[in-house]
Amino acid sequence: MSSDFVTGLLTALTPFHLLCAFGGAALGTAVGVLPGIGPAMTVALLLPASYALEPAAGLILLAGIYYGAMYGGSTTSILFNVPGESATIVTAIEGHKMARHGRAGAALATAAIGSFVAGTIGTLLIALAGPAIARAALAMGPAEQFALIVLAFAMVTSVLGERPLLGVASLCLGLLIGLVGIDAQTGEARLTFGVAQLLDGIDVIVVAVAFFAVGESLFLAWTGIEQATPRASASSVRLTGDDWRRSVPAWLRGTLIGFPLGAVPAGGAELPTLISYGLERRLARGGREWENDGAGAIEGVAGPEAANNASAAGTLVPLLSLGIPTTATAAVLLAALQQYGLQPGPLLFQSEGVLVWALLGSLLVGNAMLLVLNLPLAGFWARLAAVPAPWLHAGIMVLATVGTWTLHRSSVDLVVLAALGAVAFVWRVLECPAVPVVIGVMLGPLAEQHLQRALTVADGNWSAIVGRPATALLLTMAALVVTGSLVMRWRARRG
Repeated sequence: MSSDFVTGLLTALTPFHLLCAFGGAALGTAVGVLPGIGPAMTVALLLPASYALEPAAGLILLAGIYYGAMYGGSTTSILFNVPGESATIVTAIEGHKMARHGRAGAALATAAIGSFVAGTIGTLLIALAGPAIARAALAMGPAEQFALIVLAFAMVTSVLGERPLLGVASLCLGLLIGLVGIDAQTGEARLTFGVAQLLDGIDVIVVAVAFFAVGESLFLAWTGIEQATPRASASSVRLTGDDWRRSVPAWLRGTLIGFPLGAVPAGGAELPTLISYGLERRLARGGREWENDGAGAIEGVAGPEAANNASAAGTLVPLLSLGIPTTATAAVLLAALQQYGLQPGPLLFQSEGVLVWALLGSLLVGNAMLLVLNLPLAGFWARLAAVPAPWLHAGIMVLATVGTWTLHRSSVDLVVLAALGAVAFVWRVLECPAVPVVIGVMLGPLAEQHLQRALTVADGNWSAIVGRPATALLLTMAALVVTGSLVMRWRARRG
């Protein structure tokens, strides 16, 4: 692993790839700081920007966008008390208190450095864990692969949202969209309605942009966004000796919390950031008193920001080694990999090892660039965050339309984008999660192929498939995930 990782790092350090990493980090941060836009929408909007590049450069650009978008929301949280995404809500609690008391620079500095520390450690852990998980998964046949996808379906529909039935409805919608096109087994056209351009199916990128960008933007425009007004400046972005002493342990604790929780479908980075914030408060109660005078505690920014970025790194472990996305942003990244003809999973490290290690190496480079970008340019990002809401929504719609057109230069794609964008808006109003839709579109056809192959090998005998030990274990885990989620929600309602 070490020699492969060094080779990937050297590939990422070539001048053109450095330029791609820098451009991705800058783009991701610039869009990520805009209020109401999370990492999933950022990556979905900027995804078409990578199509003109060769795979290594395109993926390095997307990696920079990914980490830049993850960090971008902390700037508006600290300066304006307007989280750019849900995962930075916790950052706003103590960060904005510090900003109001003239310590915005320290809050921004601990967020930036904590993101760098957590991202670097997380990337090294990916390099260690990813290939090991992939080697273990190589022993799986089509039956086990099908059961693994069923487990992923159970996880995303049970964990996301307050009502599991809405998650199931979203998954079914995604599976239905995934049926459009030619059946790989029989060669029959399905749900194409005589439109020749739909014979190849609906591009998953169009679905991702529709649900994560168009539908979300329409919803934000419909509900309205209260425009943030700067109440704190970002002067003197630095840490004192006491700030370093209090931040370093919080960074490490946040990293240890965020990475493992990011690798499982725990509902995104919200849970690890909340756990990190609660832990820092509890530890402060056991030692130094937490600052309750309204001045804000730097640990309350350092820990959650590290947990947020470590969680972002953790999501890449199941994505690369198993082909299973656990968050909305990971689902968009999976769509990007498939766009390059890559199928994340156990064989990815063998078939595309050079590309994967270059991607992992670029994460280290991108983290360093984010540190360079965010410390001296915090004031610039703060001014960028004050974009008027109408301009913001109009810009999103333009980017979504242009990006979709560049896919195949097809008017049918634009019609599908408009139709799915309207559906996504209704889905958002009904509070249905969008992640199961995209995951259903991506993994549904793959699950169908694995099931057909397993049935062919077993001569159509279902008991021979379900009776396999690994398959039975994975299906049992899926049932336990669904049952456990229902029981927990039932107990919460009674409580």
